Amino acid sequence: MIQQALYRGLTFLDKNPILNLETLKKNELSDLSHCDPIWPIVQNNVEDSPFSHDFIQLLLYVRNLHKLSFNTIEGESLCQAKPWLAKEHNPDRKLNGGGVMTVIRGNHLEKSAVNLSCVWGPHYPALEGEYANKPFAAAGVSLISHPRNPYAPIMHLNVRCIKVFEKNSVTTWIGGGADLTPMIPFEEDTNLFHDAMKDVCSRTPSIANYEKYKKWADDYFYIPHRKEARGMGGIFFDFVKIEEESLLSLLLDVGQYAAKAYTEILSRRIEMPYDQALIEKHHYWRGRYAEFNLVYDRGTKFGLMTGGNHEAIFCSLPPQVKW
Repeated sequence: MIQQALYRGLTFLDKNPILNLETLKKNELSDLSHCDPIWPIVQNNVEDSPFSHDFIQLLLYVRNLHKLSFNTIEGESLCQAKPWLAKEHNPDRKLNGGGVMTVIRGNHLEKSAVNLSCVWGPHYPALEGEYANKPFAAAGVSLISHPRNPYAPIMHLNVRCIKVFEKNSVTTWIGGGADLTPMIPFEEDTNLFHDAMKDVCSRTPSIANYEKYKKWADDYFYIPHRKEARGMGGIFFDFVKIEEESLLSLLLDVGQYAAKAYTEILSRRIEMPYDQALIEKHHYWRGRYAEFNLVYDRGTKFGLMTGGNHEAIFCSLPPQVKW
């Protein structure tokens, strides 16, 4: 008899084929009816978002696809949405926009979140310095998933686009990636995930190189004080300058290929039996994840520097952890 979670996962994979930027516009997960609370946040009729309608729909599709994956794994709709406004979180930054947090706390997914944000303002808090204090806009989707079962891996995902405005020009770059962090690695899961990331890069060869992005992830997701990698890696890229909106398809592909791979992996693992001793080990192992996010993670630093929602930023931390 097939496991219920595996059956639900296979159904999700079957019903959600890989899309492109054109077919995305006709998919119901792109919020064709404009019911999502992000719309009044990015289109306030005073100073609308510098990002296009199509790009906001791309982010909505990625967010909604993972939201559907979470609900599918749980077997019921448990995701809770919570909008927020940038002006309320840090008035001194003079930011417009905001975002929508989507969090699930369930039986299988102890705490998972997929958050969408879009903010813009007069002073870019540049980590690299080159564009510091220039008008900017930043939008993206970030995801973290902490399953309850110690055999099921953590997954992290981020896709983002940043624009910096100068007198006669706009500089646009994208960044992101996805990585897998299992406490107990399974070779078939690792291979599945990396094959999915290879497929992502192969679809946008003009800017994406799997070997380069894989090494970037291996270097980035390293914990120096522990002298160990955070997990099994994936891909990571940042400051990839683009001039054509068609290249935003790389962000779409990171989102949709990761969703399919992770759903398949979770459906294999979340019903595996485990005992209290493994739970205890799991809680201590999660400490490595928390250490990286609090000490080294660029996204955490950037989110706080831009005056983002600290509740959304720290969604990445495990729900239970020990040292």
